[in-house]
Amino acid sequence: MTRLRIASAVAIMAFLAVPVGMTAWSQDKADPKAAGGDKSELYQQLNLFGDVLERVRRDYVEPVDEKTLIENAINGMLSALDPHSSYMNPKTYKDMQIQTKGEFGGLGIEVTMENGVIKVVSPIDDTPASKAGLQSGDLIFALDGEPVQGMTLQDAVEKMRGKVGTPIKISVRRGTKDPFDVTLTRETIKVKAVRYHLEGGDIGYIRVTSFTEQSTSGVLDAVEKLKKEAGNKLKGYILDLRNNPGGLLDQAIAMSDAFLDKGEIVSVKARKSEDVQRWNAKPGDVANGLPIVVLMNGGSASASEIVAGALQDHKRAIILGTRSFGKGSVQTIMQVTGGGAIRLTTALYFTPSGRSIQKEGIKPDIEVEPAKIENLQARAGFREENLRRSILNPNDKSADKPPTDKTGDKPADVKPEAAKPGDAKPEAAKPGDKKDDKAAASQATPSGDPDEPPKDAVADYQLLRAADLIRGISLYSNRGN
Repeated sequence: MTRLRIASAVAIMAFLAVPVGMTAWSQDKADPKAAGGDKSELYQQLNLFGDVLERVRRDYVEPVDEKTLIENAINGMLSALDPHSSYMNPKTYKDMQIQTKGEFGGLGIEVTMENGVIKVVSPIDDTPASKAGLQSGDLIFALDGEPVQGMTLQDAVEKMRGKVGTPIKISVRRGTKDPFDVTLTRETIKVKAVRYHLEGGDIGYIRVTSFTEQSTSGVLDAVEKLKKEAGNKLKGYILDLRNNPGGLLDQAIAMSDAFLDKGEIVSVKARKSEDVQRWNAKPGDVANGLPIVVLMNGGSASASEIVAGALQDHKRAIILGTRSFGKGSVQTIMQVTGGGAIRLTTALYFTPSGRSIQKEGIKPDIEVEPAKIENLQARAGFREENLRRSILNPNDKSADKPPTDKTGDKPADVKPEAAKPGDAKPEAAKPGDKKDDKAAASQATPSGDPDEPPKDAVADYQLLRAADLIRGISLYSNRGN
């Protein structure tokens, strides 16, 4: 029995990388009224298709493969419906099944087709695409110099496929900037779906990069380890779903359930009114009621939006960042004759409050655009303590200390002693000095989880805002108590 799932915004990691779907509606009988009722017209159209196929096979300037013609015709029929419906030949279908287990080959980008070009939904962390700096919203208009205009999504996928270790040049257009080329080397991608560390020693940071079979168990494991590491200092959690293109529906439901005690998580509604499915949360909140902030952006799609929508509607989390991608449709994977499958949009999903986020996305509770942070040079100045004859603080226990000069650097009446001939002079650190080497090593080694970015990395403004928000909530709650 197949299970229901959401396709991840027509994901492609140098091949279609969309999670396996659940055929909840694949066994439904055709509705004669919906199909038009008049079978004679349908048969006439099928005769037309057969006639065109035969003429192409017989008269086209070069010999053609009938199987390829049929596959292209099927894919054209499906892709004309919406951006997420498509045909998968047996190889592509097998690749997709492997991808949902969290390991696959390719470039590490999630894409969709838009106005004849490839649009990047999001790059996957630690893959050739993310290392090369590709961003959500980038438009790919050529592959190895060949324009993608006129290609189907499947054609573009095939072009991006290749042997691990081989390069491919992609031409990118980003906003109003000049187009540029990026050369990527194909790799075997092993998706680490969950990363975590303690942020500032008191906030649990959990990043989910995709919804694979291991995602929810990875989050539960992260929560338990963060609890042990932080002890009673833990103030809350940041769930980072930025640039998460989605994945398995059951994983999105399970992850939402982990942080909810009760209530509806999501509902899925098909064309027929009776084809409605709902999932509800079971008692138990792994975060024990601590504040949660969910980070989102335009690369957060599908399953990510289900989790964010459920936590937002139940007021269990504050959504911070920018509006999400807006993919509110469910794709059912149906196996067909010959070992391939079709990915067909069969339903829309709705958040607990009945919202459809199709084309709308999840709007953050607090909108925070990405920004760079830099320290401003503070103007040198005096404080009260530097002024002459300033009144002593009555709580200052060091009032009997010698008076300082107006700069506060040293006692005013104490003169430095001249160095004695026998006194040792400070020496510069020698490269071979073990003590200095140890100190240098301790400064160079990043602390905490190995996935945590080095402290001198560019500050993540959205993350800092989320951490400040949780600390503020914790501080206010403690004062109230």
